[in-house]
Amino acid sequence: MKYGAMNFPIKPILNEIKEIGELDFDYIEISVDAPEATPEKILEKKNTINELLQNYNLEVIGHLPTFVSTSDLYETIRKASIIENFKALEVLSDLGVKKAVLHPGYITGLAKFVFDKSRKYAIESIKEILEKAKEFGIKICLENMFSQSTFLANPQDFKEIFDLFPEIFMTLDVGHANLDGGKNRSIDFINSFPTKIAHIHMNDNFGKEDNHLPIGAGIIDFVKILRELKSIQYDDTITIEVFSKDRDYLRISKDKLKGLWEKL
Repeated sequence: MKYGAMNFPIKPILNEIKEIGELDFDYIEISVDAPEATPEKILEKKNTINELLQNYNLEVIGHLPTFVSTSDLYETIRKASIIENFKALEVLSDLGVKKAVLHPGYITGLAKFVFDKSRKYAIESIKEILEKAKEFGIKICLENMFSQSTFLANPQDFKEIFDLFPEIFMTLDVGHANLDGGKNRSIDFINSFPTKIAHIHMNDNFGKEDNHLPIGAGIIDFVKILRELKSIQYDDTITIEVFSKDRDYLRISKDKLKGLWEKL
């Protein structure tokens, strides 16, 4: 098992790599997002980034832009969002990334009233991004969302995507899976797609908001989820998505997860 952490894109990327490296993680998940981790800024600092990754013995995986709108009703906004994903794929490829997380398009605002149209746009965008990722040799891991996003929040939604795109994989976000009235869907995802889960995001919450709390600070039953992951012989990457001001909580969360995993 490899444990990693994600940069917080509002902070300078070089500082984030240093802090995560000092915490002795196996890898960093680089979230390519404004304001401090845009493709342009990463490319500008590429040589220094590579030096830091080597110094801290950090592997790197990618997270494509979160705050774009690939299911937007405006074609110009959709196209701009896809272009940002393409630029992110290119710069991640330059860093040697072979696996990247993709957020599906959010279906919000007026799009909720024409759900099928927006959903169609979201799927078309996934197809375009997936095809571009193939050119760079990057495996795409589509992340489960929460019910408020109205798309790809439950296993049934993912079944159709896997049927359409057999080459796509899944990022199981345990925090997102807990945001549906107190029922955590992680076990359902694990049982439904044991061979499709290729990456995991771990953080805690109280079932209402996507708080990204330290492990053990909320209500998620991590022992139950880890036991289920062991049953499918999962042995890949787990990113701890904890963005507390005090980075010590990130280290504590890693140690807790590793300890729980080793005891099972």
